[in-house]
Amino acid sequence: MIPIRDHNPSVRRPYVTYALIITNILVFIGYWDLFAQERELMHFFQSWGMLPARLGLGEGFATLLTHQFLHGNLMHLGSNLLFLWIFGNNMEDVWGHFRFLGFYLLCGVAAAGLQFASDPNSVIPMVGASGAIAGVLGGYLLFYPRARVDLFLFLIVVFRVIPAPAWVVLGGWFALQLLGGVSTSADVGGVAYWAHAGGFIAGIALSYPLWQRLGGRAFWTRCLGQPPHPEARYRFVASNVPRSGKAARVRPNPWRRR
Repeated sequence: MIPIRDHNPSVRRPYVTYALIITNILVFIGYWDLFAQERELMHFFQSWGMLPARLGLGEGFATLLTHQFLHGNLMHLGSNLLFLWIFGNNMEDVWGHFRFLGFYLLCGVAAAGLQFASDPNSVIPMVGASGAIAGVLGGYLLFYPRARVDLFLFLIVVFRVIPAPAWVVLGGWFALQLLGGVSTSADVGGVAYWAHAGGFIAGIALSYPLWQRLGGRAFWTRCLGQPPHPEARYRFVASNVPRSGKAARVRPNPWRRR
């Protein structure tokens, strides 16, 4: 099952989310030619990806940021940007444009930190925006635990879109990362499970003070854990689903008045 959209239109246009998506695509295009040269590609990732052993020597701290804009293949890039597209606009709505950028990058740094802690001597470079995006997922879970998320179900010849609350989708995703982390050796290449878990936890931790300022449990009481505006209604024909930046015309977010 793959999440394809949520029913939670944002109030303002998520310019930073758009910029992050475009930047990741442009960076990927910039080193596309290296995929035909395996040695050069690995050297590139070792130079700009997060290499735990290098950090352990007190070097390469810039890679805590640069690794967030590198991806190992098209599937890696596409899956990350899909999650950012679905959930990033609402987190940018809550944080504001510039604070959201700081939140996103800090989650990526925290993700790299936990991956480093899991194996400080590893010489396998870590690349990808998934740690930062995991932070977006953690924050989204805190603010909108009952927002509806549509999952695309594919079973051989069966295709179906199934709605589920965000706490099921994102909580389940986090549980899978923890399971992957404890069952996979840190010195083996592949999915950086601990980076995902670290980013997710950082997203909740960084969002918690803001959630408290917006009322904490009272915020959940006002919204019942759902979006603080009418949900988007999706159909298989043309509809008037509110786009990013237009939901405020329907009903303003309750925290705008605080």
